[in-house]
Amino acid sequence: MNDTDMQTALRQITQDPRVPQMISVANELGIAALLRDGPKSCDELAASVSAHPRALYRLLRALASRGVFAEAKDRHFELTPLAAYIQAMPADALSTFVPPEHMEWRWKPWSELLYSVRTGKPAFEYVYGMSTSEYFCQNPGAAKSFRDLMDSVARSTAAQVLQVCDLAGVERLVDVGGGRGTLLAAILKAYPRMRGILFDLPYVIEGARDTIDREGVADRCELVPGDFTTEPVPVGDAHILSHVIHDWDDAQATAILENCRQSLPAHGRLFVVEAVVPPGNEPSWSKANDLDMLVLEGGLERTETEFRALYDRAGFRLTGITRLAPIQSGKSVIEGVPI
Repeated sequence: MNDTDMQTALRQITQDPRVPQMISVANELGIAALLRDGPKSCDELAASVSAHPRALYRLLRALASRGVFAEAKDRHFELTPLAAYIQAMPADALSTFVPPEHMEWRWKPWSELLYSVRTGKPAFEYVYGMSTSEYFCQNPGAAKSFRDLMDSVARSTAAQVLQVCDLAGVERLVDVGGGRGTLLAAILKAYPRMRGILFDLPYVIEGARDTIDREGVADRCELVPGDFTTEPVPVGDAHILSHVIHDWDDAQATAILENCRQSLPAHGRLFVVEAVVPPGNEPSWSKANDLDMLVLEGGLERTETEFRALYDRAGFRLTGITRLAPIQSGKSVIEGVPI
């Protein structure tokens, strides 16, 4: 597994709010370092770190169930690639995946999941009396933590998108709702002749300047503040929306893509990076993430059939769906062209 695979796996397991604390305790005890030379029994580990043997076993067993460590026979534990990756991370790096502020605003609304199931409305607004965007405007610490998390997502997404998407013919790419510009900067670096436009809310755009400057693409990237839900999207011959459409219900998602359609030429291309929910009982993280969208935003993860209907309503023809790794995430590039 490469760094991108490791980050994706870590991001997935830390969706459970208990897991980061479990990892933190194991890191503080130095368990991974003790296992570098080979498996050890739980009793031996407990003696080395002055821990309660049975309690330590329960911790390591729980982590092993998530791929962090592996339990062998006779209560022996050994390193896994993911455990070794986490152990090598800087001490504060785990907060990039699940910062405390992010945890609070994300998981508190989950206590009102029943409200969302009964009403179809986001529990976030029920709990906080405002939307997530309003909350972030009033809580800069939470907003920063969320943007840090999305930057991490964007970095892994960029590597995957560049592997599967041929953007050689794109002269001007508009990243709609592109946050701090991490994805767009990576694409522009891979295509030196391409120009880019980052389009997002004014307070988000302000946070993007450092990224664009640091990545050395400021001379080819225009930062345009605006609201893609109510305003025209800047003109380009391709638009990309990564982890944007799932925030919105069908009516609003259609309106956003219609705004893109109006700004694309006949030869234009649309790239939406989202999870595609598989049918039936096929396991997929997207099915639990779909509940996140319900609880937090009132949005949803969509099936292939639902994406085709969405594209059709917005004036696009869906031309292809390419799955990204890991397959269990359901994350895909859904490409379309104007009708």
